[in-house]
Amino acid sequence: MAERTYGEIPGYPPGSTFANRTELAAAKVHRPLQGGICGGQDGAESIVVSGGYVDDEDYGNEIVYTGQGGNDPRTKRQIAHQELTRGNLGLARSQLEGYPVRVIRGAGGDEMHSPEVGLRYDGLFRVVDYWKDVGTDGYTIWRFRLVTYESLDLPGILAPLETSTRTTRVEATIKRLVRSATVAAEAKRLHDYTCQICGIKLVTPAGPYAEAAHIKPLGKPHNGPDVLSNVLCLCPNHHILFDNGALRIDPSGRVIDTMSNTFVVDLQQTDKHPLNWSLIEYHRNIRLADEQVED
Repeated sequence: MAERTYGEIPGYPPGSTFANRTELAAAKVHRPLQGGICGGQDGAESIVVSGGYVDDEDYGNEIVYTGQGGNDPRTKRQIAHQELTRGNLGLARSQLEGYPVRVIRGAGGDEMHSPEVGLRYDGLFRVVDYWKDVGTDGYTIWRFRLVTYESLDLPGILAPLETSTRTTRVEATIKRLVRSATVAAEAKRLHDYTCQICGIKLVTPAGPYAEAAHIKPLGKPHNGPDVLSNVLCLCPNHHILFDNGALRIDPSGRVIDTMSNTFVVDLQQTDKHPLNWSLIEYHRNIRLADEQVED
C-alpha cells in the first residue's frame, strides 16, 4: 500500500503556483505526472481540476468532480464507463475517513476559478458525498462533491479554540484532523474496522467503515492526547453513545449502560492495541459527574 501524505505540504501554502506537472510532482503537492487523482483504495490525498472532464463543475468553494477513467484525453469526452476503483475508490475512501484532499486547479478549467497559466494549489477540501451517475456522453461516471473546510460546519469535531476568528479556527481544525488521521486509521486497522462494543463490521461499496472515538476528549478543557492508547474503534451508534455518556467502561473492561446502570458487554480488546486505563478512568469520572448532576 502506498504511503500517503494527507493535508498541507510544508513550504507550499494555498496560492502556490507551478509552471507544469513536473514542478507540481517535485513539490509532492500532487505526485502523479499525468493522473488527476493521487490515491488508491486506501484514500486520495490530492486532485487536479483542469477541464479534462466535460462533467466537472467548479463553484469555487465547492467542486463536483468527475472520477477517473473512460476519458479520451484528445477530445476530453467519455468513451467508456468508469468504475469505483483506483483513484475513484480512493476519493470514496477519503469521504468515509474524513481525509483532507489537496485541490490543484490548472489552466483549462473553469475560467472564473482557474489560473490563466500553469497550476495553482488552492487548499484543502473535504469529500462530503459521492455517487454514480450517467454523464453528458451517456457513460457511467463517478461524481464527488468536495467543499472547502471554510464552508463546513463540523459540530462535535472541532476542538474549542481561544480565538473567535473564522480563519484561525478553520486552520486549527484542519491541522487537528490531519494529525488525527494516522492514529485513527491505525486503531481501525488493528480491529479490522469492527466495533469494540457490538462486534459489528460495517461494509460499504468503498470498503469497511468505523469511527475512532477519543476516550479523553481532545481540546480544552480536557486536552486528551492524540495517541493510539486514547482511541477506541467503534461503530457510529456506539461512538455517539460513548461520547455522550450513555456508555462507560468499568475498571474490569465491562461496558456499562449508564442510564440503567446495567452490564452490556465486555469491551473487545487486542494485545496489539493497549489502552491507557487512566484515560478510561478520566472518561468514567467525568461521565459519573454528569450523572450525579442529573440526579
